[in-house]
Amino acid sequence: MDHNTQTYSGMIRSGLNLITQAIAICDHDLKFVHCNQPFQDMFQIPEALVTPGAAFRDVLVYLSENGEYGPIEDLKSFVDEKVALARKFEPHYFERTRANGTTISVEGCPLDGGGWISVYTDISEIKRQDALFRSHADDLSRELVQQSEALTHTNRELTATVRALETTKRELTESRERLDLLNRMTPGHIAHVDANGVYTQSNGRLSSVIPGRTNEIIGNTAREVLGEDIFNHFDQLFQNILAGRPTVSEFRDEESGRYVRLAMSPDMDEQQAVRGAYLLSTDVTEEVSARQALAHARRKELAAQFTSVMTHDFANLLTIIMGQQNRLETLCQNDPALKDISETIKTAARRGRDLVGSLTKIDTQRNVEAIAVNMSAFTAGLEKLVKAALPDQMTLKFSANIPDDMLLLDPGFAQDAILNLVINAAEACDGKGLIHVALGRSQNAELEFHIQDNGPGFSEDALSRGLNPFFSTKGGQVGRGLGLTSAFDFAKSSGGSLRIRNADTGGAQVIIRIPYKTAEVTKSRLVLLVDDDDSVRKTVRGYLRADGHTVIEATSVTEAQQLMTIDGLSLVVTDLDLGQAGSGTDVISLVPNAIPHLIITGLPATDPKRQQAQTVSTVLQKPFDLSALQQALNTVVSQ
Repeated sequence: MDHNTQTYSGMIRSGLNLITQAIAICDHDLKFVHCNQPFQDMFQIPEALVTPGAAFRDVLVYLSENGEYGPIEDLKSFVDEKVALARKFEPHYFERTRANGTTISVEGCPLDGGGWISVYTDISEIKRQDALFRSHADDLSRELVQQSEALTHTNRELTATVRALETTKRELTESRERLDLLNRMTPGHIAHVDANGVYTQSNGRLSSVIPGRTNEIIGNTAREVLGEDIFNHFDQLFQNILAGRPTVSEFRDEESGRYVRLAMSPDMDEQQAVRGAYLLSTDVTEEVSARQALAHARRKELAAQFTSVMTHDFANLLTIIMGQQNRLETLCQNDPALKDISETIKTAARRGRDLVGSLTKIDTQRNVEAIAVNMSAFTAGLEKLVKAALPDQMTLKFSANIPDDMLLLDPGFAQDAILNLVINAAEACDGKGLIHVALGRSQNAELEFHIQDNGPGFSEDALSRGLNPFFSTKGGQVGRGLGLTSAFDFAKSSGGSLRIRNADTGGAQVIIRIPYKTAEVTKSRLVLLVDDDDSVRKTVRGYLRADGHTVIEATSVTEAQQLMTIDGLSLVVTDLDLGQAGSGTDVISLVPNAIPHLIITGLPATDPKRQQAQTVSTVLQKPFDLSALQQALNTVVSQ
């Protein structure tokens, strides 16, 4: 509740407390929203029974047990009858004589959306005067006039009270509507629990934050609603609340993979005792993912910068070592012991050279080049690669259940990521054991890669640091520590996520989920092919015709512009470098918006011309075969 709403509600309560009649307001669940002080004083009700959220039934039981309604044979039946009448929410007025001899009037008025407001007025004096009047009717003409004036005055007061109640009812309704609107518009779950962790209020949006949870939670405990795992996190925070300390924390729902931020504020009574907590839960999965990706990219950037400096210096040292080794080899031709030492130095130096070569290939980010991929062929090829990478004593279980034939995917990046994970798993199993690789579509319509082994599983250190560049559990063995890192890069670069954990049955488990994007297979099209090299153009033309397309050709930007208006043109393929005749980006600038296009080039990914081309079109790297061209065309047509 914001400050303005709290102030507004406080004004309503203050207004009700200024009214001399006893007033009680209940919601549609027959729980007290507010009771003014005259109501509490009239019936001598303890504070706990009239606190907002207290049950109307409990007040009925208290009044009945204290003789407010006189002798009662069956207390439960009496209370049930009173509650049933109250739930009808109908206007009512009646008078009754209390056990202490006073007479009160009770007037009830229903509220919009359920609940009611009741006014209790002590009319004992009016009743006494009425009785006196009846017993002395002949002698009370003068007193009759006085009593008439008194009644008139009382009526004016009652009229003013009714007007005040009507104003209060309208303001209360508006305040409630405003709060309901705020609750519905809040992108999260707002709730209140009492000191025992039982939900007393909720805006009914828990399932939008934690999928699979019911929204009907009022009256249930946090343990029942949240489940054991999340409750353990909740309970730690709740202990701070009971000590009067607000708290904010984040946790991960293992079932859905979502991250949730939970903010708790203590609910204090007038004596500053904690009577519960206000909760705000929001889904921060995207924020956490972005934060993790940013931190990961920053770590890799720093690692790459550090590596660049170290490899330069290390390469210089290796050059000196290898030069001196050559001199040593010449001097020790006749000494077997020294010759053996020389060979050892040479072997170590060559290994160092290979490591430097590997380090120079480390980049801060690998770009995803998603193309249309035949998933049957992809999974078949992947299974062969994985089998070839495993030792003979390792058993592979491979399964794939993908409903669509063609998906948009970077097949090379995906294969590298999975191979890295499989090799890591094999090393963790010490070359003996079972590895299960499964591909499929998750419940949340994502493409899922699931890799699990029956080895010792991740250590606590690996679970917390496994995605850091150069983290390794291989001890003294040689290794870059980039297996999980490269898989994480693939997941994040593809717009997905990576999870590592230990399976319940034992062993390590890695799950990659990326968006599931189907690709449209190209149909026969009229293709404009632009290339200034006759031999290259002839080769690409052959590929296009073999794929069932009709081809028209141009050798320059000018020729291409003249052919752009041909009826039925539905695809443009152009080389990036057209020599003196312009460039492929010039051709693309002439292509109508509705026509897909593809640029082919032999320039490396680091070339500025290629980088510029990638901003305006899909780029296919030369050399390529028919299959690669088909996949690229499927990709551009699907976009």
